[in-house]
Amino acid sequence: MTPEKLLKEAEQIHGSILSARRRLHQNPETGFDISETVSFVKNELKGMGFSPTDCGKAGIVALAGGKKPGRVFLLRADMDALPIKEESDVEFRSENGRMHACGHDMHTAMLLGAAKLLKAHENEIEGTVKLMFQPAEEIFEGSDDMIKAGLLESPKVDAALMIHVMAGMPFPTGTVIVSAPGVSAPAADYFEIKIQGVGAHGSMPNLGIDPLTAAAHILISLQEIHARELALADKAVLTIGTMHGGTAANAIPDTAVMGGSIRTFDEEIRTYLKGRITDIAKSVASAFRAKAEVAFGSGCPTLLNDRDLSESAEKYMKELLGSGKALSAARLNSAAESGKASKTAGSEDFAYVSHKVPSVMLALAAGQADKGYIYPQHHPKVKFDEDVLSVGSAIYAYAALRWLEENK
Repeated sequence: MTPEKLLKEAEQIHGSILSARRRLHQNPETGFDISETVSFVKNELKGMGFSPTDCGKAGIVALAGGKKPGRVFLLRADMDALPIKEESDVEFRSENGRMHACGHDMHTAMLLGAAKLLKAHENEIEGTVKLMFQPAEEIFEGSDDMIKAGLLESPKVDAALMIHVMAGMPFPTGTVIVSAPGVSAPAADYFEIKIQGVGAHGSMPNLGIDPLTAAAHILISLQEIHARELALADKAVLTIGTMHGGTAANAIPDTAVMGGSIRTFDEEIRTYLKGRITDIAKSVASAFRAKAEVAFGSGCPTLLNDRDLSESAEKYMKELLGSGKALSAARLNSAAESGKASKTAGSEDFAYVSHKVPSVMLALAAGQADKGYIYPQHHPKVKFDEDVLSVGSAIYAYAALRWLEENK
């Protein structure tokens, strides 16, 4: 199939992709609690002639192709939203206190569009395309859950690709940026520090052990890790985002709780930081006669982009969209170092897949700031340019078709 023909076919089904996107946008669900979304996606796939199967707590898998022998290429779309009350001015905004503020409704709709394109050309697929619709990306648990449920087996996946739409980018809608080989998204870890003290009346601090004092010193001490323990090249961010303790101004509380996160581009630095956070919290608390316990919750590893797949994806995108709308992150990163472009540090739980099979992440521009798309992802007023939907479907489908064709 020629890229021109595929783009034309994608444009012809733009209306159905748009309808699916708006249906999903108006009914956002979070985490693994996405039963309505799952039902909608499965019904859409069944209507196209697929036989979708459940995978893990709330994931969906469907297969296209398989008529010809060949390898297996996986396409991922995430389905979950965020617990954010929408404030955008779109007529189809959510009213349930949740919001697709990261564009996952766009991803799901685009992959449904790609499914329709692939089904129409199923006899031409040189192998199998596995469609992965995943829950719980925002809490970094959905991808890992699906892998543990057998996502990458039966049939065994040989390579994988994901797309993420981006609002407010300095590129025309429909421009695709192919991640450079190596790490393109940092690992993320969330943690909680609970400091146990002894409550007392505020007028008699000598009779208590103040967990708030310990918490304050732990907060300051943790900032010294970056200042004095990491080298200039060790890219990492440590943030304490919450501190809670006490209910009365004249009382020393029993406990204080701190919540934070770390982002790292190197797995060794990730392990080091987690160890130091624990050591510092416990030692500083002990210095103030308190006790501290550190618990790490959900997180994900670094996202790895395979060199060969990254180079192939860049070639495919130039074939499909032309060199003007298919860019290399490697070159953009070089521009960033001279102040001409910006870098982001958002994590992505597709990383779990990337540590198992050769993978690549594509960023898809979906709204320029100078055209009214001024708010970033996760903002209650963020909007995405829906003109990109059919392009995204074509990108998904074309990348899979071309890779399978070249890797028989």
